[in-house]
Amino acid sequence: MATPNRADNSLPGRWWWSVDRWTLTAIFTLIGLGYVMMLAASPAVAERIHESRDAFILKQVVFLAIASGLVIALSLLSARGVRRMSFAIFAMALLLTFATLFVGASIKGATRWIALPGFSLQPSEFLKPCFAVVTAWLLAQWQRTGSFYEVGIAIGLYVVIALLLKSQPDMGMLAVVTAVFLLQFVLAGLDLRLFVVGIGLAVLGGVGAYAVLPHFRYRLDSFLDPTKGDHYQIDRALEAFGNGGVLGLGPGEGTVKDHLPDAHADFVFAVMGEEFGLILCTIMVLVFGFIVLRGFMRLLAEGDQFIVLAASGLLSSFGLQAFINMGSSIGLLPTKGMTLPFVSYGGSSAMAVALGMGMLLALTRRGGAGELL
Repeated sequence: MATPNRADNSLPGRWWWSVDRWTLTAIFTLIGLGYVMMLAASPAVAERIHESRDAFILKQVVFLAIASGLVIALSLLSARGVRRMSFAIFAMALLLTFATLFVGASIKGATRWIALPGFSLQPSEFLKPCFAVVTAWLLAQWQRTGSFYEVGIAIGLYVVIALLLKSQPDMGMLAVVTAVFLLQFVLAGLDLRLFVVGIGLAVLGGVGAYAVLPHFRYRLDSFLDPTKGDHYQIDRALEAFGNGGVLGLGPGEGTVKDHLPDAHADFVFAVMGEEFGLILCTIMVLVFGFIVLRGFMRLLAEGDQFIVLAASGLLSSFGLQAFINMGSSIGLLPTKGMTLPFVSYGGSSAMAVALGMGMLLALTRRGGAGELL
């Protein structure tokens, strides 16, 4: 396919020369790694639960194909289009997340999914990127008008989301949403004293969760005290990294996928370490870091406060999700059911991350985010 000429005034031509092609390339690199890791990790998991060896692969091919299309399509939007779409999806995702408390499918003690034919939807995944954009608009309005009305709405929406995520429970996602929310307030010029109060409330929330949620308390106790709890999954994951060494055992030669129930999802990083080694793991970490750092670098020259706040929220959410997944795989953090963006198995995750990255590309296009659609 020929590269569009700079004089090409068509929609594809204008998109190509305004979009951040380096970030776009990095995103599709992760999607490519997602295909490779599904081929490596999912057949063994599928056989263990008496499914066809290709069951997860075929689904993920569809999920990642849809995600790829979403990234491209959403990157065409204007800043106004991003805002409007985020408001609409946020409202739907909030209602569906509330519905999971009544009609959701319970998996491993958590009620986060709505069962659909051939697919389980996790609506809270879509709250993360859309809430970041909604919060950005409210804070930008606050900066413009000086009224705390918008701040009150943002805090109220956060409280509702926090209560819903606590009820599911999904403390990992709540931690990410909270961190992004506080970061956006800081970037918007929140008084440092209020920020300290916010951190204090977050700590109190964590203490409260430890006191009332046995599952959360068990995971934290197991992480802090190696003599407590079941460390089977993390022990096998660390063993896999040790077996893989620098170059890995080779595609299909690893064994950790035969033992971990979520080798294709939560622990796909361990499968990568065992079969492809430290080098590929390091490359993938660098790709994630590149996307986040390049995104923030492009914001340095941005004068639109809404774009700065929205893109910062999307970037920090993306980076934190990747950090939590990889950190839990190597024992740096407590184990948490959080996917590795574009690499782990999961339709809701793949499409929600694509939603965030597509909006990011739209907001960071050179020449203004309002020139195309």
